[in-house]
Amino acid sequence: MKTPFPEPRMVATNGVTLETFTAGPADGRPVVLCHGFPEHAFSWRHQVAPLAQAGYHVIVPNQRGYGRSSRPDVVEAYDIEHLTADLVGLLDHFGHTDALFVGHDWGAIVVWNLAMLHRDRAAGVINLSVPFMERGERPWVDFWAEMLGGDFYIVHFNQQPGVADAAFAANTENLLRNLYRTRQWLAESVDLGPGMAMVNMATAHGLPGELMMSEEDLAVFVESFEHSGFTGPINWYRNFNRNWHLLADVEQIVHQPALMIHGSHDMVPPSAKLAEFVPDVETATLPCGHWIQQECPSETNALMLDWLGRHYPA
Repeated sequence: MKTPFPEPRMVATNGVTLETFTAGPADGRPVVLCHGFPEHAFSWRHQVAPLAQAGYHVIVPNQRGYGRSSRPDVVEAYDIEHLTADLVGLLDHFGHTDALFVGHDWGAIVVWNLAMLHRDRAAGVINLSVPFMERGERPWVDFWAEMLGGDFYIVHFNQQPGVADAAFAANTENLLRNLYRTRQWLAESVDLGPGMAMVNMATAHGLPGELMMSEEDLAVFVESFEHSGFTGPINWYRNFNRNWHLLADVEQIVHQPALMIHGSHDMVPPSAKLAEFVPDVETATLPCGHWIQQECPSETNALMLDWLGRHYPA
């Protein structure tokens, strides 16, 4: 059975159109939920109703490149300035001065940067999985290429444009079925062979773990990516080095109050230096993998609502 979710509306913002789902009172304090890769606004299906029932105006976009939202052809159209400006434009559309922004995975990267680039529009931050990314002395992709090699998926996306896009598009359901698993840490490790593991995952069969959603919910993601393809979403990764340059003169401090939620079995490690860049941060860890709000929905909701009640009451 498919989990209930609001009907979409198309919102023009920042030169693109975003497929956007809303719930709760329009005059309530806004909470904007930002998905990651390769996901969809539907990844927040377990959070929308509880937040709306608490009195918040919940705004959940499919960000550029995803779902029925615009998919610009130019790679640079997916840089951090465009991604953050899209979300600020949503606030303008709905008549909100600022909002509480929530991000998971790539959505977290966007939200951390929005808090710095548009400080007056972000009242606070809740991020899942991906902590604040320190801007080091070298561009990110160059650093990862040296440390992790060309098989690291982000390096592969940048050095072999089009390869992953085509592999994912040719095996959409298989890729998503393999990715959206939980409890895979209880199984023996699987050798995906040489090359880029995520590309190999698209064609692999029978990977360990449990599908963390119903078949009907999985179908929402599959249909969306069969429509949009993967080039737009992967172009976010192809802007990592561009973003490094764009952020050169931006103060690397998130001044807003923040909540950081980790998964104890997530492949993304916590940052020991998080408080240096996000001084007003609380952290929590849930017993799950990478897909935190989908694997532990009730626990995620409880953490979010408790923190919101103390820092951003409806």
